[in-house]
Amino acid sequence: MIVNSKIEEQVKQTALQPEENQEFHWRQCWYPVCFVQDLPKNRPYSFSLYDEPFVLFRDQNGQLVCLVDRCPHRAAKLSDGQITDGKIECLYHGWQFGSDGQCLHIPQLSTDAKIPTNACVQSFEVVERQGIVWMWAGEREAAVDGSIPTIEELEKPEFVTTDVMRDLPYDQFSFTENVIDPAHVQISHDGTLGKRENAQPSEMEVIENSSQGIRGRLRGINKPNQPWTQLEFIASNFVNYKYSIAQRGVIGGVAFYSIPLGKGRCRIFVRNYSSFKTWKLKLTPRWLDHMFRNKILEEDMSLVIGQKAQIERLGQSLKQVFLPLKTCDTFVLEYYKWLDKFGSSLPYYQGYSTSKNIDSSDNNSSTPMLLDRFSQHTQLCSSCSSAYQVTNRVKQSFVVVAIALAALAILTETWIQVVAVSASLGAIGLAVAAEKLKTHFQRPYTRQ
Repeated sequence: MIVNSKIEEQVKQTALQPEENQEFHWRQCWYPVCFVQDLPKNRPYSFSLYDEPFVLFRDQNGQLVCLVDRCPHRAAKLSDGQITDGKIECLYHGWQFGSDGQCLHIPQLSTDAKIPTNACVQSFEVVERQGIVWMWAGEREAAVDGSIPTIEELEKPEFVTTDVMRDLPYDQFSFTENVIDPAHVQISHDGTLGKRENAQPSEMEVIENSSQGIRGRLRGINKPNQPWTQLEFIASNFVNYKYSIAQRGVIGGVAFYSIPLGKGRCRIFVRNYSSFKTWKLKLTPRWLDHMFRNKILEEDMSLVIGQKAQIERLGQSLKQVFLPLKTCDTFVLEYYKWLDKFGSSLPYYQGYSTSKNIDSSDNNSSTPMLLDRFSQHTQLCSSCSSAYQVTNRVKQSFVVVAIALAALAILTETWIQVVAVSASLGAIGLAVAAEKLKTHFQRPYTRQ
């Protein structure tokens, strides 16, 4: 599915599908799994979808393979194993599985024995599109590549992207509500993305609402003739903002992809794209850009967690709790009403007046979410993981150098001693600076 809204032309002619003919089935859907550049090259990659575990790896031909992350022998996690000649090998007893999930080797079987026909693992369709790995959650035969929500601009060479991946300690619908709400940016992100004094009422129009998602446009009303920003939500895991200034030839946007790992957990993929100032994007290291991106995400994190706790404590529907404004909350309201209309197939959701399986006491996820940047991002990101390791080694090296120079100062006299002491202090300063930089890969931003 190519995302290319021609909203100006559609405003007057959009016809919504009749409600009774609309359905959304979460299994008949593509889910983003990982940025290709962050996918480990020589080891399995594990993830989950609504608490169902999966493993991703490349076979001997370099093709992606997605299997249920469970060995049929004794239910060990295949992702704890290793890749051997393009096959994934269970670390418990060495059973090996190929690209279609068929068991190809059992060390404990004699050479003339046949491998049991039910010694197999279910496989799922998986593809790469625009630098993202996608998996189809239903039967492989039903997968339709054309329904992957790609962005038309990214097929053009002049567009450059900056990508960041992060795990968040709340549900996918809470994340979607947050990013489909542009009104919070000037307040929550004051000093980073927005300015408090720029907060204003907005003109918001919903162009289309169907089982496939929502399309609309928005602009502030304080500045006349301000260009529209286009907004698209494609069910159930893609939100895209696209802006353009024709007289300046400026086109850009920000896309939010997400996958519901399980109750109270989701993994998000944020992609900024533009065709201007591309030199700056190309020259900025990913790990340095991610410090800024993570700070933005963490500015919202405590607010969303606190909001979720309040709603659960009250035990009421959002219709009873929220006090929405037309000039602020139109898209948030539309999204929650979309869940009311089409969310019934989801394993769990929180709509505006309906909900399903959202009791937090029933959270059976076996993987609690840690509230730190290291586990939520650094370990997942190839760039930040490498930068963290380099920074740690640099710090340790400067500590060793500082100790060696201090020892030299003790054993020498005159000008050599002065130089050694100065150099030792300089090495200590550099080690402290490296340690401070390292904390940016570990600890989340907290408001002062």
